[in-house]
Amino acid sequence: MKLLKSKLKWFSFLGVVIFIFVHCGREKTPESSADSGLWDPQKRNNVILDIGGSLYFNSDFEEHVQGAVGDDYNSLSLPSLSRLFDSFVEEKILLQTARSQNITLTWEEKKEYLAKVSNEFWFINKKAALEEGDVEILFDRLLIEKYTYEIVKDIEISDEEIKEYYNLHKREFLRPERVRVSQILLETEDKAIEVYERVKFATEEGFRKVAQEESIGVEASKGGEMGVFELGQLPFEMEKVVFSLKVGELSPVVESTYGYHIFRLDERYEAELISEEKASSSLRVKLLDQKIKQSIAQHIEDLMNSLEWTFYPQNLSFPYQRNNL
Repeated sequence: MKLLKSKLKWFSFLGVVIFIFVHCGREKTPESSADSGLWDPQKRNNVILDIGGSLYFNSDFEEHVQGAVGDDYNSLSLPSLSRLFDSFVEEKILLQTARSQNITLTWEEKKEYLAKVSNEFWFINKKAALEEGDVEILFDRLLIEKYTYEIVKDIEISDEEIKEYYNLHKREFLRPERVRVSQILLETEDKAIEVYERVKFATEEGFRKVAQEESIGVEASKGGEMGVFELGQLPFEMEKVVFSLKVGELSPVVESTYGYHIFRLDERYEAELISEEKASSSLRVKLLDQKIKQSIAQHIEDLMNSLEWTFYPQNLSFPYQRNNL
């Protein structure tokens, strides 16, 4: 049941994933869609895709993009826009296949999905409601999800697959040395030296009391507890000091761009290999996700090779860039 929910969750957030992916390419560059004359009114009725006689126009792609990124489509880079068009083609091929197999949505499915996605849409776009065109796009996406779920619903990950992956990729499960560290952060060097004299021989309890009273760090209310870190997770000037300390030892005053620090090493955790038993739960989810993506990608490729469809890049209102990856 847990893995079944995982599969459903993977599909339910497809729209949000597309939104986030496209926003990575929003930064305006010399090759932005605004510079290429995207959404030229004279090109809106150009046919850009034909799937078995079902025609799609630039206006359809415009709705697809606006449904994914809202009103910021003009700042998309051409590579991002091209990859979004690739997803548009794949989506329409899946949609046409679902319809040809008479797969439909029930009223309850629409109602439940719309309520869920409306909340996500409001969170991202700060709007209270979806527009009518957005709703149709979402229902098409839900139909695709319903169709693709049938493709992957029986996919499972065996214990043997987990064992094989674990044995072949043990370095992924090597947890490096880590330290649990606390600090007192002060604004000036003079204040830091004064506080250091107060705590250099203090117990852990005494250190935490002073941290609560004197530290300007965000973790002051927790007695200065910063958390657990491994190499590379702290600024270098802090890391070289912290990792050189013994458990229970205080550092001298350390200056950084944040102020003046007094660090305490609370605990040191030696490097260890996470056992297969401990790793199996997260590994099962990871391998399941990989299998789902591979299965859907293969299914789309098979459909694209078997269906009659034509793409008209010359009719697009932007210079399409092929994916060479």
